[in-house]
Amino acid sequence: MAHDWHATLHLSDADDPRADTAMTTAHVVLTTRDTTLHGYGYARRNPGDVDVPEVGEELAAARALRDLADRLLKATSDDISEIEHRAIHLGR
Repeated sequence: MAHDWHATLHLSDADDPRADTAMTTAHVVLTTRDTTLHGYGYARRNPGDVDVPEVGEELAAARALRDLADRLLKATSDDISEIEHRAIHLGR
């Protein structure tokens, strides 16, 4: 039996003219047949760095996906703990 899970990654860029920098935020939403989980990440360009938006998007997306993975591991350990009636910790 196959199941599809869907992840949607939303990226948003905003400039801060006072600081002469840009901020990219990422929000990833994972939808499974039983639950929905969210992950968040950000990247801020140093004012002295070259403005390459793709780099900020990649970094923010990577951080959001890492956050999502951590939240998924936590949800899994909570589910196992409930079944086993004892504390479970899943490492990376």
